[in-house]
Amino acid sequence: MLVRWLAVIVAVIALGLASGCRDMSRFSTGSGSFQGPIVQGSFVRAGLADDVRMCITLDADHLQDAPGFVSTSDGLFAQTPLRPIPQLWHDPLSTLSFGEGRENNLIYAATPTSGPADIMVIVSLMQSTGVEVRLLRGAPGSPEPSEVEGGANEPLFGVFALSKEQVPCSTP
Repeated sequence: MLVRWLAVIVAVIALGLASGCRDMSRFSTGSGSFQGPIVQGSFVRAGLADDVRMCITLDADHLQDAPGFVSTSDGLFAQTPLRPIPQLWHDPLSTLSFGEGRENNLIYAATPTSGPADIMVIVSLMQSTGVEVRLLRGAPGSPEPSEVEGGANEPLFGVFALSKEQVPCSTP
């Protein structure tokens, strides 16, 4: 009887580990980075040049408190910290799921080098071990950029397809 109970307990624990906990350590960059270009097509881009590149570092052990840094070749970000939103980790939005091939989607804020208006950074950890990053700020109909210091309210949207590299981010 005791052996059966132990077998049931072990099975329940194994099932819980298999379904609820995912090992994200392969997404840690260490001394490397994830790098890549913006996805081409003006229909998925606003406020960003068609040749901009992104580089991010990630620490999978600290996704909730100090996940990493983002840089872009156009200087929008330069080793800018990805800032977690603490309340988000206790909200259903933390389980955001969209599209195929994504293991986890993470939402952060980052302050651009040229202004006070934060940009939302959605980091998708892909099953292929790559990373997709979406930048999002404002929307059509927002106050004109000239009405806000430094054009910090200009709508911005871009999708970046990044792959893991063994080299660190270089400054723009």
